[in-house]
Amino acid sequence: MLALLIPKTTVAADGVERAGSAIRLLIPATGAAMALVRHDDDGLGQLAASGAIAVGVTTGLKYAIPATRPDGDDHSFPSMHTAIAFSSAEFIRARYGWNYGIPAYVAATFVGYSRVVSDRHYTRDVLAGALIGIGSSALLTTPYKNVQVQAELSTHFTGTHIVYAW
Repeated sequence: MLALLIPKTTVAADGVERAGSAIRLLIPATGAAMALVRHDDDGLGQLAASGAIAVGVTTGLKYAIPATRPDGDDHSFPSMHTAIAFSSAEFIRARYGWNYGIPAYVAATFVGYSRVVSDRHYTRDVLAGALIGIGSSALLTTPYKNVQVQAELSTHFTGTHIVYAW
């Protein structure tokens, strides 16, 4: 009976891995689409630059730190998929607000989960990739048009916030 579950688990993990790989590309594509729809050339540049930094730092660390993946492959640390996903999610959050950022972060978290459950990375690899991605966008991304309007619903407050950055 247990042997029947093993192929299902492998198939499920393969499906999760494929979904995570696709979502890893959809998050930056969504950020780019958001910038293009708004004619936000500065935002598009910030997305590209922060993504390039995340990829560069992650690639450098992958070759500098000899870490084997759970499946025995090389270059485990840090997770490139996660760095890209979280760089893009943080760009969306920092540029356009938490209303867009929360779904982007949920999607990026799934990407990290997919890398661990498919035995491509350890949790430490995913956390490091997430920190690199978030850090690269946090350094370079400014709010869109310096104003963000955000909805909030809590037990003590319901309303909106208007944030102005200068």
